[in-house]
Amino acid sequence: MSTVLAGTVAALLLLSGCSGQSTGGGPGSADLSKVDYHGTISMVNKFSDPSTAKYFPAMAKAFEKLHPDVKVNVEQESDQGYKDKIKVLASSNSIPDIYFVWAGSYAKQYVDAGYALDLTSVIGKGTAWNKALASSAVDAGMYNGKNYGIPIDLDAKFMVYNKKIFADNGLSVPTTFDQLLSTCKTLKSKGITPVNFGNKDGWPALHYVTQLNAYDVPAATLQKDYTSDHGKFSDPGYVQALTQFKQVLDQCTDTGTTADGIDHTDAQVGFAADKSAMMYLEWVEFGLLKGTQLDKDGWGLFKLPAPSGAKGDTSTLVGAPDEFLINPKSKNPALAVAFMKFVVSKENAAKMQTLMVGYPSPVKGSLTTSNSTPQSIDALNQVSKAPSLAIWLDTVTPPAVASAYLSGGEALVSGSSTPSQVMKSVQKAAAGSN
Repeated sequence: MSTVLAGTVAALLLLSGCSGQSTGGGPGSADLSKVDYHGTISMVNKFSDPSTAKYFPAMAKAFEKLHPDVKVNVEQESDQGYKDKIKVLASSNSIPDIYFVWAGSYAKQYVDAGYALDLTSVIGKGTAWNKALASSAVDAGMYNGKNYGIPIDLDAKFMVYNKKIFADNGLSVPTTFDQLLSTCKTLKSKGITPVNFGNKDGWPALHYVTQLNAYDVPAATLQKDYTSDHGKFSDPGYVQALTQFKQVLDQCTDTGTTADGIDHTDAQVGFAADKSAMMYLEWVEFGLLKGTQLDKDGWGLFKLPAPSGAKGDTSTLVGAPDEFLINPKSKNPALAVAFMKFVVSKENAAKMQTLMVGYPSPVKGSLTTSNSTPQSIDALNQVSKAPSLAIWLDTVTPPAVASAYLSGGEALVSGSSTPSQVMKSVQKAAAGSN
C-alpha cells in the first residue's frame, strides 16, 4: 500500500559518500546471464504484516531447496520501520543485495545516488522476463531511460461501491465527475453517507489529487513538473484538481474538516460494515473486504470519473507497483537477480495470492477465476487497458514537493487553506528543491 514519502533519502545518500554515479560497481560490469549458485544474498522489505509476511520467507526456503549452496536472508519491517531502517543502512553504506522501494522519486533517489543496478539486459523491452509481466508495472521501474525496478505486485485505486445500496436507491455507476457529485447528493438526501473518508496519515487525500492532476493537467506538463528539479506547477489544472477534490470532500463525505483526525483503516472498516455507499480504495485492500457485510451485500468498482473538458490524460489510472532494486555492490548480483526472477515468476505468482492476501502479481495470467475474485479480475482488466499509471503523488514527486502537497492536502481538508494557497506552497517548495 502506498505510504507517504518520508523525505531525507537524498541527504542520507550523500552522507554515505555516494557520488551520484550510475552504480558503485558499474552497472555494465556485471554479467547477469551467468549465475553462481553459491553464497548468501540478503533482502530487506516492508512486508512484516501478518497478511503479507509469509511470502518472501517461503520463496527463500523454496529457492534454497533448489540450490542447496545458497542462503537467502530475508528481513521484514513495517512501513515506517522500513523507512527508518533503509536510511540507517544507506548512511552506513550497508544496503543489502535486494531492497524494497516505492516507485517514483523515492526509488529514483537511490538510482541517481548509485545504489541500483541497471537491469535493462534482463527485464528491459524484448526480454523474456519483460514479456511475462504487465508492461505498466515494468515501465514504472524505469529511471533515466533504463530499467532498475523489479515490480513485485500491482496496485491501483478504484471507487468501490455497495451494490445493494445502489440498487435499493435506483442508482447507476457514475461515468462522469458531475454524475458522481449528483449521486452523492441523492444519497445524502436519503440520509446515507456517500463516501467514507479518513485522512489522518495524509496520503488518502493525495490519492484523489493524483488522479485528478492526471485528468486536469496536460501529460507533458505533468511529467516535466513531477520529474524536474525545479518544476513550475503553474498550470491552472493543478488548482482545478484540488478544487474538485474539495467538492468530493464537501459533497460526498460526512467527515469534512474532521477527516484529518480519522484513520483510513477505520474508515475502511466502517465502509465494509455498510456505513457508507462508496469508498476510494486500493486494489491491495480488496482482500480486507472478504467476509464482511459489504461482501455479503455485493460490491463493485469503477474508476474515479474524469471531469468534463479535462485537459490531461483521462485514460490513465492512479496506481503503481511496489518495486525492488538490486545493490550494484552485491558480491553476487546475478544470484540476486536469479532469486527475484524466481520470486516474480508465473509459478510463484499463483502462490502469492494466498501468501500475500489481496496483493495481485504483475505476472500476466496469474489471476484466474479459481484463485481470485471477480473484482480483482475487473481491476486487472482496467489496469491492462490503461496506457499508463499515474504514480502516487507522494512518491512520484521530489521530497520537498511531496511534503508540501502532504501538508497542503491536510490544510485543504481542515479548511485552513484554499486550493490556490496550497499550490503556492507547492510552487515555493518546487523552486527550492534539489
